[in-house]
This record gives sequence, C-alpha cells and structure tokens, in this order.
Amino acid sequence: MTAMTSSPRPVGQPVRHPDRPPLNRRLAEFGTTIFAEMSALALSTGSINLGQGFPDTDGPEEIREAAVRALRDGRGNQYPPGPGVPELRAAVAAHQERRYGLLYDADTEVLVTAGATEAIAASLLALLEPGDEVVALEPYYDSYAACIAMAGARRVPVTLRPHVHDEGASFRLDLDELRDAVTDRTRLLLVNTPHNPTGTVLTRDELAAIAELAVERDLLVVTDEVYEHLVFDDAEHVPLATFPGMRERTVTIGSAGKSFSFTGWKVGWVTGAPALVSAVRSAKQFLTYVSSGPFQYAVAEALALPETYFAAFRADMLAKRDVLAAGLAEAGFRVFRPAGTYFVTTDIRPLGESDGFAFCRALPERAGVVAIPNAVFYDDREAGAPFVRFAFCKQVEVLQEAVKRLRAAF
Repeated sequence: MTAMTSSPRPVGQPVRHPDRPPLNRRLAEFGTTIFAEMSALALSTGSINLGQGFPDTDGPEEIREAAVRALRDGRGNQYPPGPGVPELRAAVAAHQERRYGLLYDADTEVLVTAGATEAIAASLLALLEPGDEVVALEPYYDSYAACIAMAGARRVPVTLRPHVHDEGASFRLDLDELRDAVTDRTRLLLVNTPHNPTGTVLTRDELAAIAELAVERDLLVVTDEVYEHLVFDDAEHVPLATFPGMRERTVTIGSAGKSFSFTGWKVGWVTGAPALVSAVRSAKQFLTYVSSGPFQYAVAEALALPETYFAAFRADMLAKRDVLAAGLAEAGFRVFRPAGTYFVTTDIRPLGESDGFAFCRALPERAGVVAIPNAVFYDDREAGAPFVRFAFCKQVEVLQEAVKRLRAAF
C-alpha cells in the first residue's frame, strides 16, 4: 500500500472547503449576541448592567432549599425522565388549571425543557417545514429569528408601533397589519405576551382577534408567556389557549426563571394538545435530551406557592419599574412605561441621539450604565434604531445609583 504523501495540515488550522464559509448559511446573520457584547462591556468598565434580563437577587429561600434537598436525597442527579419528572409535570398542569381553567394531562400534554429558549427552539424545529412562513411580533427575542432560520422557514414580522398618548407612551399591535401578513404559505403565528422588549400586554380583544385569525386560516400558534406573572397596573395576562378553537392548535411556553428569579436553573415547559407536545418532544430529545434534574423538583414546589408570593413578586417589580421609569424620564429619555415584563423601552431622540447601537456602546464610558439597543430585536433596523431597553429586575439601590449616573450624564 502506498503511503499518502500530502503535507500535514498545520495544527489549529480548520478543515473547510475554500469556497464555503464555516457557518451554515441559514445562521450567517447571527453572530455573537448583543447580550454577550454588552455584558462584557459592563465587566470591563465596571458599569451597572441594566442590559441582560437577569435578577441580581435569588428567588425564595424555601425553593432553594428544595433544590438542595433534592440533591441530597439523590433525586434528579441522574438522567430524569425525558418528558420531565412527574412531580413537575403535575405541578405545571395544576398551575394552568388553577390560574386559567386550562385542563392538561400531565402525562401527555406537558413537556419540561431546558428553559423557555429550548422550548422555543424545539417547538419551531418540530412544527415547521422548510419554506413555511412564520408571522412574529416585532421587535422579538433574538432566538426567535435564529430558530426560524434553523428550521429553514421564513420569518414575517408584524411590528408593534410606538404610540404617544395622554397616559404616556406605549407600543401597540395593528390587527389589520397582522391579518395582511398571513398568506397561503403561513404555517404558524409566534406570539409573545407580556412582550419582551416593549412591555406590551396584549388585551383580551387583541387576543380574541388573533385567535379568530388562527382558526379561520387554520394556523398553528406558539405563544411565549414566560412573563405571565409580571403584569402591572390594570393589565391582565390571558393565555391564548383559553380562546375558542385555540387549545388544540396552541403550544404555550412557560418558565421558572422569570417567575421565581432562578434564571440559571434553566427550567421551562410546554403545554398543548398531545399531538403537538409529542412533536415538540421529538425535537427536544435531540437537543438537550434532559436537563436540570434536581431543580425540576424544586420548581414543582415553587409552582404550588400561595398567591401571596406572586402578589409580592409583582409588587416588588412594580416598585422597581417605577423607580427606573421615573429616573429615565428625569434624565431626558422618552419612557414607554411597560404593562408587563421587567424591561423599560426608551426613545433616545429627546436626548439628541438616534442610533441605539452607538448610544449603548458609548453609554458605559459616558454614564457607567449598560443598556441594550432595541434594533437587535428588529428585522427593520431603522424602525428600532432610536429605542433602547433597560432592565429593572435589580435591587432598588442599584437602580437608584444607575438613575443618578444617567441624570448626571445627560
């Protein structure tokens, strides 16, 4: 046998076709996320990080202790069941029934995931075919666009428009624009309420119109409801699956991270009709397979916490929202006071600025605060250019210091 005589590849040099980029073309537009960039900038400048949406305090002590107890008792230290531990699936089903009157079978209609991000990915990969169109509310969480691309589908944005009115400023959905976006190629509506990043909470009338459209056009719906427990003032969270004709066509996504301030545990879930959940499970098993074993038992206990916990949680976040919103307004921003989530969107044009990217990259040196440019959540970057998002899921003292810095800088 003749030995090969070609020159060895230098160590560290990737093997690749010379005319082909290493990244799949579907993902070519997605590089390092803005969250990683801005968090690194916060670290290098010693700035207050109001960019990425994670709390700076942990959730309830009794739930942390439940996780420790599960670890010590050997529950979940090995692979948990693929659909999730029975205790958590039963707790999710009980939560949906108790709060919304939605009845789900814990064995066939509930699936535990590695956070809501995996739930989104598994749902879109399972339910979409290449060439399908997905109508999504813009601006949207950046993983939506990436997951639609990975599925080979095409995203069709319907933009929430800013409105200034007597009560302040907010973003609203144009239902006519939504209807016009649906074509014969539309397979799925991707809905997020309470909405990140704008803080919009869709009303009953808006949700009813979305439901009627989905039934009329026989569309599947994936609805991201991870901020369900963070609605303020007169807003209410109403699951889309509660409307006529929607339970059998809707995949609903929830998360422990946002409801209990344990974002690092990465425990989310999907509820829906058996055929839909089975399809999502088929994709999920080839993503993480299983995850967060001991934490699943703790989250099962968290979902059974009394209403007093959820009321106190909302009141705490409402107070923090008001501290940050008032401070931003005093610093000269136009503030879109959110009806839900833990983010405040602002317009920087009253400050004489119009480029959110440039503004946010300069803000750490200018004011010692980090924020996120909303343009990253838009296909139409110009539409999102003047808007910047701040997170208020931080200690009040941290928010007050951030406000002090911003007022001094502008």
